[in-house]
Amino acid sequence: MTGPKLNEGSFVAGERSGVKASAKYVRMSASKVRVVLNLIRGLPVRRADEVLQFTDREAATVVRKILASAVANAQHNHEQDPEELYVKAAFADEGPTLKRFTPRARGRAGKINKRTAHITLVVDRLDDDRLEVVQAREARRTVAGRRRAAAGGTAASRRARVERSRQRVTAAAAGETVVDDTELVNDTAAPFVGAIVADGDTAPEGYEIKGNQQSMLFHTPGSRYYNQTKAEFWFDTVENAEAAGFSAPGGSQSADDANDDEQVNDSTEAAEENN
Repeated sequence: MTGPKLNEGSFVAGERSGVKASAKYVRMSASKVRVVLNLIRGLPVRRADEVLQFTDREAATVVRKILASAVANAQHNHEQDPEELYVKAAFADEGPTLKRFTPRARGRAGKINKRTAHITLVVDRLDDDRLEVVQAREARRTVAGRRRAAAGGTAASRRARVERSRQRVTAAAAGETVVDDTELVNDTAAPFVGAIVADGDTAPEGYEIKGNQQSMLFHTPGSRYYNQTKAEFWFDTVENAEAAGFSAPGGSQSADDANDDEQVNDSTEAAEENN
């Protein structure tokens, strides 16, 4: 299946849908290109680029360049955020076939058809419901995604960066020096409630719980692996650490404490009975 050929004009409103980029007369068969296009149709552009990067087919290299061109068209010509785009349509049409021949026995000739293809990709903005799902998945995967989520999304963070850049340019033209307090705060602020980014092994005042991003575990003072753990975030309470997605090693901390208390009580009762 080649996929729907969108962006050709709506029969109802006469409007185009999405932003497209195409490459014509690509020297490969359209059927081979369609195998790659079927892998990325309907995916967010970031995920589609990752799939194309690790697809072991010659057509994946060409399709990845076309995808980058479509995203650039949407960003520069229509001022859309690349993080909010997805592959709405992807199709490959057959181009002209170059006729060649190879000599065969007894003066005959064998036919060679060198196929070409016209490849088209259409990207469009995700709807609000699906965009929330994609951003939430990205926020769980990386720290950068959590920071974007805390800033109100990729579009809001991008507008904030553009506004700060304009302020710096205006101040530089006036001969003034501007210190961006927002960037200084974001360097130390964590994308979680009740947490700060770790800068060394010294616990800040009021933040003594270590959180490790790689293992997604938190360690309280006096626990078994507290001294061996490298802190990437400092939390003020266990509740905030659990709300951020971190968990205690080997289960909840309260359960371990309860088991320790039961063992102490059992040993105390046994000692009293022996006496």
